[in-house]
Amino acid sequence: MSSLAGRFVVLGVSGGIAAYKSIEVCRRLVDAGAHVAPILTESAQRFVGAATFSALASEVAHTSLWADPDRIPHTRLGQSADLILVCPATARAIAAYRMGLSDDLLTATLLATRAPVVVAPAMHTEMWEQASVQENLTVLAERGVTIVPPESGRLAGGDVGAGRLADPATVVDAAHDVLAGRPYQSHDGGHGSEPSGSVAPGTDLAGLRVLVTAGGTREPIDPVRFITNRSSGRQGHAFADVAAARGASVTLITTSGLETPPAAKVVRVETAADMHEAVTARWPETDVVVMAAAVADFAPAEQADNKIKKADGWDSIELVPTADILAGLGSSKSAGQILIGFAAETTDVAANAQKKLVSKNADLLVANDLTEAGAGFAGDTNRVLLLSATGEPEQLPLQSKHDVAAAVLDRVVELRRSQT
Repeated sequence: MSSLAGRFVVLGVSGGIAAYKSIEVCRRLVDAGAHVAPILTESAQRFVGAATFSALASEVAHTSLWADPDRIPHTRLGQSADLILVCPATARAIAAYRMGLSDDLLTATLLATRAPVVVAPAMHTEMWEQASVQENLTVLAERGVTIVPPESGRLAGGDVGAGRLADPATVVDAAHDVLAGRPYQSHDGGHGSEPSGSVAPGTDLAGLRVLVTAGGTREPIDPVRFITNRSSGRQGHAFADVAAARGASVTLITTSGLETPPAAKVVRVETAADMHEAVTARWPETDVVVMAAAVADFAPAEQADNKIKKADGWDSIELVPTADILAGLGSSKSAGQILIGFAAETTDVAANAQKKLVSKNADLLVANDLTEAGAGFAGDTNRVLLLSATGEPEQLPLQSKHDVAAAVLDRVVELRRSQT
């Protein structure tokens, strides 16, 4: 049974653009069986409407200390709560909670409860990295508040950086963990009671030249048809997003039409041969290569000049191997260069990944089981096994592809430190 079933959860929504994501958090909490009582600050209502939460939650949304059906709403909500979840938590809401200010219903309720509290911050990168914000979060964590760190990615202003609200599923998972008596594990491997800004600064890849490949190549049969695979490019683009947000100089070589980081240099390719040429030309001047693309192993030996007709009696295609880009990079790797390979498997994942790690001379190998729900192509989540040339395999939890990228790039930072 869900740890949320039958539990009274106060969902506090403060005034940031990420407030729209709290609607999904509300829905997920209710679906898990929780009784959800929403509190919207005055600023939150500039982004989302109380009527939406009243319709989705278990009771009418609360918006004011002074205009509520309850005579003393903060006391009733604070005493009834099994958990208070603040999502999103703006810099102002975090500061008010830390300082004990009770000038609205949400902060008054936070001060009038003995229930566990989960805080999911969301704000622009410069705000997130402010020493005052990090100090406030550290103090709250020391008092037992669980912090769900934000992600790195595209922000409201169009730029990319740390501070984007964690995925709604991640936020609700934290609520599950806290009510089940388990310590919440954040995406950076630390406990949720530790603000991630102190362990994953936004500039720890500054000065590095990172090359990322993404998407599935297309190998033409004729002017109409081609051979390809199911790769969407999402994981590779997530690596480019996160690396750029953390200060790297990023080149993204992609077959995908997905959005790209404004700060990245983008090279569009189509075939395995195109990608091989683009990658090898840039390899000598690159510090880190993330080979997230699903490059075809075989291509048609010849491309027909015109569309092939059924009437032509076409019954077979001769295939020839494509260049092994990862092996080529591994064989020419210089001291200090870091090579990250990928393995999408359906059987014997660990064994096949270990074999590929060694045979390609990669430093890290990211492997996933395509038969597992929530992992692999097309979706927004992934669950990967991370293998290192120098350490033990590490199974990462199911999480967003941006969080997968952040975790792998954390290992890159560790590798570079060990090389100096």
